[in-house]
Amino acid sequence: MRKVLLTLALGCTFSTVTPQGSYRIPVSEKHEKMQTGKYEPTWQSLEQHQTPEWFRDAKFGIWAHWGAQCVEGSGDWMAREMYMEGSYKSNFHREHYGHPSEFGYKDILPLFKAEHWQPDSLVARYKRCGAQYFFVLGNHHDNYDLWDSQYQPWNSKNIGPQRDILAEWAAAAKKQGLPLGISFHADHAWTWFEPAQRYDLEGPKAGVFYDGNLTKEDGKGKWWEGLDPQMLYRQDHPMSKGSWDNGAIHGQWDWSHGACPPSQEFVTNFYDRTLDAINRYNPDLVYFDVTVLPFYPLSDCGLKIVAHLYNRNPRAVVFGKILNEEQKKALTWDVERGAPNQMVELPWQTCNCIGDWHYNTNTYDHGYRSATNLVKQLVDIVSKNGNLLLNIPLRADGTYDEKADSFLNELEAWMTVNGESIFGTRPWVKFGEGPVAEKDIQINSQGFNEGQYNGMDYRDIRFNQTKKYLYATAMGWPKDGCLVIKSLAKKNPDFRKSITSVHLLGYGRLKAKQTTEGLEVRLPEPCNKIAPVLRITK
Repeated sequence: MRKVLLTLALGCTFSTVTPQGSYRIPVSEKHEKMQTGKYEPTWQSLEQHQTPEWFRDAKFGIWAHWGAQCVEGSGDWMAREMYMEGSYKSNFHREHYGHPSEFGYKDILPLFKAEHWQPDSLVARYKRCGAQYFFVLGNHHDNYDLWDSQYQPWNSKNIGPQRDILAEWAAAAKKQGLPLGISFHADHAWTWFEPAQRYDLEGPKAGVFYDGNLTKEDGKGKWWEGLDPQMLYRQDHPMSKGSWDNGAIHGQWDWSHGACPPSQEFVTNFYDRTLDAINRYNPDLVYFDVTVLPFYPLSDCGLKIVAHLYNRNPRAVVFGKILNEEQKKALTWDVERGAPNQMVELPWQTCNCIGDWHYNTNTYDHGYRSATNLVKQLVDIVSKNGNLLLNIPLRADGTYDEKADSFLNELEAWMTVNGESIFGTRPWVKFGEGPVAEKDIQINSQGFNEGQYNGMDYRDIRFNQTKKYLYATAMGWPKDGCLVIKSLAKKNPDFRKSITSVHLLGYGRLKAKQTTEGLEVRLPEPCNKIAPVLRITK
């Protein structure tokens, strides 16, 4: 006990600085061999891979960011925050399930039943809403694998649904002809689960350690006998610098600022699990919720995973966050809950959600983001050469709620009529015009600037094109029915042709006049609830 308390107090102070091009924690290929071929695990080699055209055509995907953290319905990161004394999620867990020294996250896993989950009908519904690819959660920071994992016994086949979640999702995606994406987040369990090492500072159980310190030997006579809790929590290590500060982890996400460096065994275990899933389920897309790549720059783990996938599947896409210009040539840049306010030369993606990443009854009670809001974001992203990956939260039983159903209905209605202005398009000479287009909107870390786009109205217009048509989408319907597109004014150097044909999708041909002020279009009464899309013959 004294040894553990001393470790908690002092924290982990190991340096994470590595020389350029060297890795202090090289991954082992003892169990899983990196597939060799054209690509090697270096940035210079991976730059040869270009984001494929099929992804650029797709524009829109739906994500089932779904797992055992949905059981309590308290939202994302509950498996971490249930160990933060005094927090909402900790109080909720104690009230409904028990004290985390007696009933920890490991005990939540058997309650994840997925009893009403029907992957075929869900993926079919998402395709009707316009999804051109489908993403699933492979594992989250909770370190629980959602497949029959041979390297992680804490998985959905052994515990909880007793089903290979990935296998069934993959089969459903294949049935609908949708490329499959898998997201892997477990590389951060090492630091993310550190609160499970803590104990209460106040109250009747002050000083009683939570279950993050348990070992296999502690399981005798328990439901988890034979399982090692350290394979789940991975807390047999000193805590990171400032670990009792709940916000410190955000500054340590890139393994800097005193983050306790992971062991080679932990790094290799993540590598083995990821290659296991890639080899079994053959994804076309892989997403990492990390700075750049898993364990970068401490390890070559992430680079080897990418080289393996590219060599195995030349049409694959791998996403990374907070990338420099060199890294954006090797990976596809992902922006979380936000977007750059400029056109980007290389293809990129925004990941977002209508509510919380994991099902949250509080978000449900206060309402999800509207279909109007998300469609406007999609149009804005596409105009800047991006894609949108959108999560629809599922409850622990595998179903979405009635508010999500309403959202999907509205999304499907708009996409059915206006999808031609999204799919298979490319950016025009400029992405848009209007008050929001002209704002200096900066990205915060990996994104998180979406709120600055909420004020878009009919004055904000976004453009994209095919070989035959230019599409102009107004971010709302003008009350007087008069829409003026300044970028299409007569003799504008960006569009020298005289405009002779303007169609409103879902309605028909409109009267339009090109003046020195702009293209003036008289719109009818709104024919959809979200945004009018003009198809202009080039």
